[in-house]
Amino acid sequence: MIDNRLIDFRDELLAHLRENILPYWERMEDPEGGYYGRRDADEQLHPESERGTILNARILWTLASAARVTGESRYREAADRQYRYFVNHFIDREQGGCYWSVNADGTPSDTRKQFYAIAFAIYALSEYYRLTADKVALEEAIALFRVIELHSRDREKGGYIEAMTRDWQPIADMRLSEKDLNSSKTMNTHLHILEGYTNLLRVWPDAEIREATASLLQLFNEVIVDHATWHMGLFFDDNLARVEEGISYGHDIEASWLMLESAEVIGDEELMARTLEVTGRLALAALEGRCDDGSMVYEDHDTDLHWWVQAENVIGQLYLGRYHGKPEYYGKAIETWRYIDREIVDHEHGEWHWSRHADGTLNRRDDKAGFWKCPYHNSRMCLEAYRLLT
Repeated sequence: MIDNRLIDFRDELLAHLRENILPYWERMEDPEGGYYGRRDADEQLHPESERGTILNARILWTLASAARVTGESRYREAADRQYRYFVNHFIDREQGGCYWSVNADGTPSDTRKQFYAIAFAIYALSEYYRLTADKVALEEAIALFRVIELHSRDREKGGYIEAMTRDWQPIADMRLSEKDLNSSKTMNTHLHILEGYTNLLRVWPDAEIREATASLLQLFNEVIVDHATWHMGLFFDDNLARVEEGISYGHDIEASWLMLESAEVIGDEELMARTLEVTGRLALAALEGRCDDGSMVYEDHDTDLHWWVQAENVIGQLYLGRYHGKPEYYGKAIETWRYIDREIVDHEHGEWHWSRHADGTLNRRDDKAGFWKCPYHNSRMCLEAYRLLT
């Protein structure tokens, strides 16, 4: 039974989505099609900036999910427009897969194939199909799934490699971003392939996708989550041996609920039981990064308070209450939201600031909207809380 305090919390988050987050992204829509690539921390629009597959897939997912949950026509209309722009510009019709980015005019810019980005395209197209039942969107998602299985999945050593050239040749620099190690397999790419596959499995319950999703979840349960510390490894070599000892509290808490979501969709009782055990430990290990005011630091070597980590912390704590028999975390999730609302939300312009620094000062360097700054983590927090608390 959900008490009135949690109902009020749920309704507050849905109102925040409608009144703060989504209106900001309405102003990011380009009348000529798609969404502008960047708006900086001073609210200066950079219409000439390149447009990344990750940002645009996340925008499509957000609009489709908001339309599906709320039933509001304006979100459906925006999702329709973004779907058409996405499939017309980001999917490589000659070689398959998705470009890493396009120019502001929609022509290809960086054409390498980063499987993390392709996974988000699957996630978004599956969500659009959930909204519309558009068979072409589903076919696009299935085709991208098969691209990943063909070119990224390592059936001999396990897991998925990071990246290839446009025409599926080995690439020297596999890094997702400049701050990452140049390792062939990473937790982050595996996590979001799992996320994309899970959403596709919801709408395409085929044996092929079920096997791939279950195999990937088992890899998290037994390899990526370190059973000595109950934190995840971040970077791995070809043989899935760790190549660093860092901790990402943000990714730990995010994975703790995405893994459970996947187990639920797969529907295997034994796998669900194992995933409950592992994710319960993983979530509590992640909360080593939680501060007394409800905020969470990003990593053991980056103690800034990033926007996306706070959003994932809300969902992870709600899952601890809902799935792991720890109802005290419902209140802790609300406490985290109060921190977000007070310190991260931009109440003047809309959306959220990138982060607060460890000393409490506001990050005025990183973008309000851009290649990595998107409406996905915070919108998903609102929508997932609504689902869990309804």
